[in-house]
Amino acid sequence: MIALSGIPVIETGRLRLRAPRLADFDHWAEYFASPRSVHEGGPKDRYAAWQHWAADVALWVLKGYGPFGVDDRATGAYMGEVGIYHGEGYPAPELGWFVVPAAEGRGIALEAAHAVLGWVRQTFDWPHITNIIEPANTRSIALGLRLGGVIDPALPGIDPGDVVIRHDLRGAA
Repeated sequence: MIALSGIPVIETGRLRLRAPRLADFDHWAEYFASPRSVHEGGPKDRYAAWQHWAADVALWVLKGYGPFGVDDRATGAYMGEVGIYHGEGYPAPELGWFVVPAAEGRGIALEAAHAVLGWVRQTFDWPHITNIIEPANTRSIALGLRLGGVIDPALPGIDPGDVVIRHDLRGAA
């Protein structure tokens, strides 16, 4: 197996954000097999989930950014994925996330997304980054707003009606 090199490791108080690993896919496939994935184009069978996950992981090689696997620093347990997504049809790079059920309601996605926003500010000269969220996904909308973003109806989403939250990157972190 060839490891993805050059991907930073970011640590927070509780979390380690690191390069994706093949073992992460099982969590992704489980997520996409469940009704929890309805706001992300799911449910999907394992084959379709693989295509989606592999394309996201390939962003690191193709564009220099992508998803980070998120682990609990104390236990090493996999908590989910947070990072920058920019697949075909995306108008621009997007900050996105998902967490495993055991991580829900613990502020894991918030903590990891804050860390990714800091990395993006230091690494890229982008004026902003967005979250593109299906309107029914109220939990993700609330998280995007908690991260300090603002809903910007002038920015394009992927699908008609998407809620687009803009995070300004030129100001203070």
